[in-house]
Amino acid sequence: MTVVVTGAAGLLGRHVVEALLASGRSVRAVDRIPPSLPAAEGLVADLTDFGATVQALNGARAVVHAAAIPRPTGQTGTEVFRTNVLTAFHVAEAAMLHGTHRIVNASSISVLGPPFNPALLLPAYLPIDEHHPLAPQEPYGLSKLLTEEVLAAAARRSELTAISLRMPWLQTPTSFRDDISAHRDEPRVSAANLWAYLDVRDAAQAVLAALDASADGHVAVYLAAPDTFMEEKTETLISASFGQIELRRSLPGNHSVIDSTAAERLLCFRPVYSWRSYSLELG
Repeated sequence: MTVVVTGAAGLLGRHVVEALLASGRSVRAVDRIPPSLPAAEGLVADLTDFGATVQALNGARAVVHAAAIPRPTGQTGTEVFRTNVLTAFHVAEAAMLHGTHRIVNASSISVLGPPFNPALLLPAYLPIDEHHPLAPQEPYGLSKLLTEEVLAAAARRSELTAISLRMPWLQTPTSFRDDISAHRDEPRVSAANLWAYLDVRDAAQAVLAALDASADGHVAVYLAAPDTFMEEKTETLISASFGQIELRRSLPGNHSVIDSTAAERLLCFRPVYSWRSYSLELG
């Protein structure tokens, strides 16, 4: 079947395309800039244009929606919100028009609020699961939450099914060294991200699993690496950053504060890459 990957020139999009091609699937790589993925069918399209979106999704059995402005910095909040929400709406509408079976949406833990909320989030409880309150304050987190609502609305009125993967900071060995290692002692960076990360290779494999997972309507689940990106013990970090907070179960060692149980059950997949082996990969 043909799988359309939006945002195919981005970090996640590139890895998803490569994983799909390795699995033997036919891929159409769509982005506003030409994706440098010669083994896939490439298409340059601006998905804020509905006609271009309809053309991009023609013949698609499934869509991986990874196209979005990835953070609320460097562009106006209006542009971040407009681009992300309008793109998602067009993708959902075009998918229904073409009878597309499944959309896998690259969502974010930003639906909770972190890491871009102006005020540091105090979680209602830990670990975070799908019942935790959602409280975005800024345009990026709000756009990711509304993207999920757009897909849920489409699934309610069509045969379309959708899975939103709420992922934290995506990393490679090199980006981890450059983006996280130098900022571990800055609570506004580390605690705001809930010390959570996911290797982009695991993210790509989770997307592939979501294409075939059994689901009705729209389902949103959290998926993170099973450990934090910190060296300190998790419960020590929680106490230092959040004080007394409800722990619904113990978080021994470096255990993540993001509960990925629902995603692992839905996808039959568990992340395998850890930053603790990155130094070996970097040589």
